[in-house]
Amino acid sequence: MAVADASSVTGAARRMHVSQPSVSEAVAALEAELGLALLLRHHARGVTLTPAGARVVAEARLLLRHAEDFLHASVSLGQEAAGEVAMGCFLTLAPRYLPALLAGLGRDAPGLSVRVEEGDHDEMLAGLTAGRTEVALTYDFGMFEGQEVTRVAELAPVAVLPAKHRLARAARVTLSQLAAEPFLLLDLPHSRDYFLGMFRAQGLTPEIAFRSRNQELLRGLVGNGLGWTIQNVQPESPYAIDGSRITSLPLETGLPPVRVVLAALPGPASRPAVRAVARYIREAFQRGGMFDPRR
Repeated sequence: MAVADASSVTGAARRMHVSQPSVSEAVAALEAELGLALLLRHHARGVTLTPAGARVVAEARLLLRHAEDFLHASVSLGQEAAGEVAMGCFLTLAPRYLPALLAGLGRDAPGLSVRVEEGDHDEMLAGLTAGRTEVALTYDFGMFEGQEVTRVAELAPVAVLPAKHRLARAARVTLSQLAAEPFLLLDLPHSRDYFLGMFRAQGLTPEIAFRSRNQELLRGLVGNGLGWTIQNVQPESPYAIDGSRITSLPLETGLPPVRVVLAALPGPASRPAVRAVARYIREAFQRGGMFDPRR
């Protein structure tokens, strides 16, 4: 695992405070015992994992986390679940929901700690497969067989407009009213297909003026009058990050929402610490929870 994380035998030895030859010998002994080549060695360019090596590293991460759980369970019988959970979170969900979730977990479950990896949906799935993360808060886009997927919430699309837009005081807007205006596209895998699919379903073609993977950048562009965008995650503030003012309006009914889910693989999902974090997140989105839209 240390070699995989450092992409280097020398780097792994430095992290583990042991000699480089001892790490090389340990890896060679493991390869001999398993009968597998785990690393591809590149002269002066470190190492990369073979497909078998990637699988072994993923299983090793899970094994060590279970060992941590065993230790916590042994010394804390009868207490709440404890330990570290490696969690993935979709880029657009993280700034809206993670601060309150992490603060709440720190307050209500002090024995748990969460290490977060942010990324787009494909990166969330890759993290789960590689064992870097154990649970992911993401959207229900292209999930693969074998995952445990629990629906957490549905988020309807909203139009994000400059505060002085001609439709800013409307109760609701339609795609046809906005299709001819500069559109700012959240250009993430699956997300772009979701947004553009709304236009295609109505025979419309958006005037794409700007693409970005950064939702906050798009909100800032909207606030400065450079176009409009569609978002599902609604912030609490009517301001973009640069202080410019924006407004969010419901879009016409009938447009598909996105489903927010918790995804995990069966092995990691069984860990007590992972189950506790997942339960806390589910309850946060339920009726009476911190993200209940009726509050």
